[in-house]
Amino acid sequence: MVAPTSTEGIVARGVTRRFGAKLALEPVDLDARPGEITGLLGPNGSGKSTLMRCLVGITRADAGRVSIAGVTLAGDGLAVRKVCAYAPGELSLFGELRADEHLAWLVRGRPRDTLDRARSIARELELPLAARVRTFSHGMKRQLLFAATMAPRVPVRILDEASEGLDPHRRGALVAVLERDAREGTAILLSSHHLGEVDRACKELVFLHRGKVIYRGSSADVRARAAHRVRVLFQDDAERARFEARSQTLPASRRQAQGSALVFEYEGNDPRPFVAALATLPDAPAPRALDYGELSLEELYRDLYGVEAC
Repeated sequence: MVAPTSTEGIVARGVTRRFGAKLALEPVDLDARPGEITGLLGPNGSGKSTLMRCLVGITRADAGRVSIAGVTLAGDGLAVRKVCAYAPGELSLFGELRADEHLAWLVRGRPRDTLDRARSIARELELPLAARVRTFSHGMKRQLLFAATMAPRVPVRILDEASEGLDPHRRGALVAVLERDAREGTAILLSSHHLGEVDRACKELVFLHRGKVIYRGSSADVRARAAHRVRVLFQDDAERARFEARSQTLPASRRQAQGSALVFEYEGNDPRPFVAALATLPDAPAPRALDYGELSLEELYRDLYGVEAC
């Protein structure tokens, strides 16, 4: 077994998982580098949780290779779980324990100073450590698990929907803790469907859909792709359909209908030739409005998945 080292993060190649006849994960490649937060994006059911459980050995992959901080995943995965911290997407806490007692239970087996750091993070998140967990809201329980996950001094952290159930203010506090941890050299894999969260924090974004990676890139590249969109609005769906039928000659690498709008991904870096070409389509209805150059990651998410990002 390779000794743990902070110069390695997560390296996964060809991770595959079936549940009966269903292919839950197609062969997935993933890298999360030290000192960076990597965002794993996708709607519910896209395979994010299954992939994360495979990375730490809780769910055994049918094929593929994984190493965490230089430790090869093998057997029951205990070796990799010693060098990483994992926060599952599911919450199952003991309601009768006080929050401080539960932190102690969650970090049991870790070095003694781990509990002190867990308490410090919990106080930073304004959690009442003397209160019983059964009095906590869903978001507070999520923060308690987060504090325990961020406390161990390990080179890799894997967090599944860590901000789920949190309001924007508390989500921002959580992201600040993650960013601080990454600056200290930790490799962090964060699954989410909150685009504002990953847009702020993540250096690389991986989009997963039905167990398959459908797009990946640096956050700057993903934002650039999102900006290469032209959205053409029409009076109604009928006009949009007429325009769409006449738009096949346009220099677009991708087009998608969204109600009474058409969204194009234009080729090149200058939108002006594409916008000019829109006006030359014969017998095409005139658009009601047109947006370009300012479309957001939310638009990209909707284009990839056909659903809104929360």
